[in-house]
Amino acid sequence: MKFNEEEVFGAALIGFDMIDGPFLKWKKEYNKTKNMVKLDDFAMNFYLAFRGGNASGKKPRAILYDNFYIVAFPRDLELCCLFMKPQNLDENIKQLNKVASRIITEMEVKEKPEAEVPIESDENTVEEIMRLIPNILSEAKMSTPELRRYFKLSNSQIWKIMSELESARKVKRAEKKGRSIMWTAS
Repeated sequence: MKFNEEEVFGAALIGFDMIDGPFLKWKKEYNKTKNMVKLDDFAMNFYLAFRGGNASGKKPRAILYDNFYIVAFPRDLELCCLFMKPQNLDENIKQLNKVASRIITEMEVKEKPEAEVPIESDENTVEEIMRLIPNILSEAKMSTPELRRYFKLSNSQIWKIMSELESARKVKRAEKKGRSIMWTAS
């Protein structure tokens, strides 16, 4: 990582009081910017994010947000935070997104042979699935991919069944998460 001092737009020292918990000791803005976080509101969150962790000492050193990132350095019970405006962040995130998408695709290909075994779509099996789905969704929400894997159906089979159940008003669309539809019983 190449560091440029002009990336730092602010600094803060978060102290810790044994009774009141984390508090903002001081803050300093180096460049007047509208991206500076309201540190008074977030001192507790930053302190817990950087000082929390588990017994084996797994704690972050930096946290990346949409418009800035924070690097924190502990000193006794205090925490010095540097607020930075990264350069070329959008390009780096786009590249990382491509890598993540490629990894997801590779893992899905490895998973498909056993998970993509469609059932024989005889009439009795489809009727049984159409009876079970509203019961499963009576107190829960499930996405179409979850239902597909649950019943070992192909994508077209689950969508056909869900469309029929929706038309019969036995299930309804609860919400959308990403590209997946979440279903619940009507």
